[in-house]
Amino acid sequence: MATRAKEFPQCAFRQTLDVLEGKWKFAIIHSLLLHRKLRFKELERDVAGITARMLVKELKLLEAHGIVRREAYATVPPTVEYSLTECGRSLLPVVEAIQVWGEQNKAVIQSKAG
Repeated sequence: MATRAKEFPQCAFRQTLDVLEGKWKFAIIHSLLLHRKLRFKELERDVAGITARMLVKELKLLEAHGIVRREAYATVPPTVEYSLTECGRSLLPVVEAIQVWGEQNKAVIQSKAG
């Protein structure tokens, strides 16, 4: 995973794959693009199938890469909200392109999955 970036340090494509790889990152980004700002439990409900542990892990990685912003408020109980940074919001055309590709190839995808 991180080895790709080490093997190809000048390759932006490989570096991008390292940041966005995995099953859940695009689902989290898509959810935050739709809702702008979500609390942890709201995000967990919106990203169907993800466990709390995996969501924590993926959010930490996305935050470390500057894609997601975590805002903690001094309330009782503590309130934490997640939103996309400017860098994260710049992924909108990528997410839209994936959506269009999925719609255009829906029949092929479904026939191979079943």
